[in-house]
Amino acid sequence: MGALWDFVVERRQQLLTDSYLHVSAVIQSVIIATIAAVLIGILVYRSPAGSSLATALASTILTVPSFALLGLLIPILGLGVPPTITALILYALLPIIRNTIIGLAAVNPAITDAARGVGMNRLRVLSRIELPIAWPSILTGMRVSTQMLMGILAIAAYAKGPGLGNLIFSGLSRVGSPNAVPQALTGTVLIVILALILDGIYVIIGRLTTSRGLS
Repeated sequence: MGALWDFVVERRQQLLTDSYLHVSAVIQSVIIATIAAVLIGILVYRSPAGSSLATALASTILTVPSFALLGLLIPILGLGVPPTITALILYALLPIIRNTIIGLAAVNPAITDAARGVGMNRLRVLSRIELPIAWPSILTGMRVSTQMLMGILAIAAYAKGPGLGNLIFSGLSRVGSPNAVPQALTGTVLIVILALILDGIYVIIGRLTTSRGLS
């Protein structure tokens, strides 16, 4: 434990920078994936065939191993941020698409019929009624994707991606040296801690943005 604490103290600036880059990459990827996934969900949720197709395609992406996907993206996008963010966005799609479809499909038709009866057009019904009702489900999808990406991003060090994965890979590649284990362990523990913090933030966001009638 002494060696671990010494490593944290000596490298605290690097750890702060890597932690920021890790969280930043995950949040940006989830935001982009959410925009794309919600749009897809809106387009297909009324069609069982379309919903199944969208979910199946997103599921297929999720079955591709991280190393394999990064290996396919590197020749096209090069090393660094572009292949890393692209891979994270692709992996984040499935939980959000699926939860968007589930949330929108669960809206009571009587509510939307009543809204149309008072003169609301399709866009207003979607933005004012359906999406707010589906929001807790969408947020749950974002929460699942965020937790998943926190771990996947560590593997992106293979593609010279940002974040704490570089710390872990560097430590593992130097097994036997004095700082190897503290380095890998510090990166792993920080990822777990940051994931828990982000999960707590999602809980707070859910409480602040969900209508009391839906909570």
